[in-house]
Amino acid sequence: MKQKTALKTILVISIAGFLFSGYLSYYEIWGGGCKLSFLQCGSFRLATLPACVYGFIMYMAVFIISLLGLTKKS
Repeated sequence: MKQKTALKTILVISIAGFLFSGYLSYYEIWGGGCKLSFLQCGSFRLATLPACVYGFIMYMAVFIISLLGLTKKS
C-alpha cells in the first residue's frame, strides 16, 4: 500500500472514531448520560472523565497527524 493511500485510510478511520467518541462524550458529559443514546458508555472513569473523552482526544491526535502527513509536500 502506498503511503498516501495508507494515510487517507487512517484519516477516514480517525474521522469515524472522532465522530463516534465525540457522540458518546457529548451524551456522557452534557446529555445526561448514555442511557439516552443508542449505546451504553460503561462506567469506567479516569480522573473524573469518562473513557470516551480520552478516545476522542486520541482520535483527534491521529486525525491531525494523518492530515499533516497528507499535506506534506514531498
